[in-house]
Amino acid sequence: MAGTLGIFGICLLFAGVQMTSGMTVTIPNQVYKVARGDKAVIPCAFTPSTTITSISWTADPDNKDDPEINVAGYFSGGNKITIYKKYKGRANIVLDLVKGTANLELLSVTNADTRDYECKVQDPDDEEGRLSDKANLMVLVAPSQPKCNIVGKTEYFENIELRCLSEEGMPIPVYKWQSYSVNNVPRPLPPKATEQSGVLSLLNISMDTSGYYICTSTNEIKSATCNVTLRVDPPSMNIASTAGIIGGVVGVALVVGIIICCCCYCRRRREKAEEFAMGKPEGEYTDEDYEGKEDDRDEHVKYEEERRLKSADRRDPPDDRSERSYDRRSDYTDRKDQYTDRRDDRSDRSEKYDRDDRRDRYDDRRERNDDRRERNDDRRDRYDARGDRYDDRRERNDDRRDRYDDRYDSDRYSDRYDSRDRPPSVPPNKPKDPKY
Repeated sequence: MAGTLGIFGICLLFAGVQMTSGMTVTIPNQVYKVARGDKAVIPCAFTPSTTITSISWTADPDNKDDPEINVAGYFSGGNKITIYKKYKGRANIVLDLVKGTANLELLSVTNADTRDYECKVQDPDDEEGRLSDKANLMVLVAPSQPKCNIVGKTEYFENIELRCLSEEGMPIPVYKWQSYSVNNVPRPLPPKATEQSGVLSLLNISMDTSGYYICTSTNEIKSATCNVTLRVDPPSMNIASTAGIIGGVVGVALVVGIIICCCCYCRRRREKAEEFAMGKPEGEYTDEDYEGKEDDRDEHVKYEEERRLKSADRRDPPDDRSERSYDRRSDYTDRKDQYTDRRDDRSDRSEKYDRDDRRDRYDDRRERNDDRRERNDDRRDRYDARGDRYDDRRERNDDRRDRYDDRYDSDRYSDRYDSRDRPPSVPPNKPKDPKY
């Protein structure tokens, strides 16, 4: 009897402790990590009770001032589980009222699911217990393939940076650089190199800095790598500098070529100008001049003949005809003197441009300008041939002058104009006087 009373007392003691302690809701861990795309499970345990009216899961908003986000809930009235619109199709509550568990399941989690989640139990008869608990869900993202690049000039004594960055990664990846020689042998980083947040700074680089550099991006889920090849060149071997030097040399060559072309062009123009200046002496007669003068003379002779015939047909008094004949003779004499003066003028010009004097001038020019010797010889030959032509023309002109002189000095002109007392001849076509 006494033992039975003892057991009953112990049961009453435990029942009293339970009634005094109230409801307790517990989430075992404060942080749960899961890879992106996997299923996340956040457990929630509570003290079983027949007076529980609802169990709900909520999430913290992105902004603290916004209301909390409803994920899923259980209500005892309808004895069913409700999934809210934002999580419909990928959220669920695994509920066991007897065991006192209400675990939250999230399918295909994304980066947006990284936030705090809270499990709440509503029991109207419990006013002293802890009715909620909170935990953080962290969705882990493996680092994306990092990108490596070089910033700065890869020349001797320059400072450059090797940069490595993964666009994705949760938690934030940690970067580490490794160096290899040109023979692919591992080696430590240069003594003055600094590494921070994926940026490797190399100071005062030299040929020994050349090689392969590998960057590793790592977080809790996975790691990824990238590499870059560094080649340090002397300043004189820089491609850009070499191209600049070559461009400068080509530019100078072009300028020199243009100057040479201009000088040659000016020299040719000067030689042509001198050649033209030497080509035709002042006062020299050409074929055209002689031909034109001969034509003028022929026309003049014809005109004088026609004039003489017409004057013979006129019925002028004897005295007027004599005076006119005398004037005409004087006119012929003046013209003969004029032709004689022209012949003397041509003789003077012929002497002025004698071939010996011209050869002396060309010899002097040949001594000053050796490079023009061949052109002057050819020109001298042409001048000799032209002189021969001038001599022939001079002879023909002399013959014409002789003929003119014979014509002017003929007996008919002398007989006609020497005696003023002689009556003028009667033209054959003069009509007879009706008196006779």
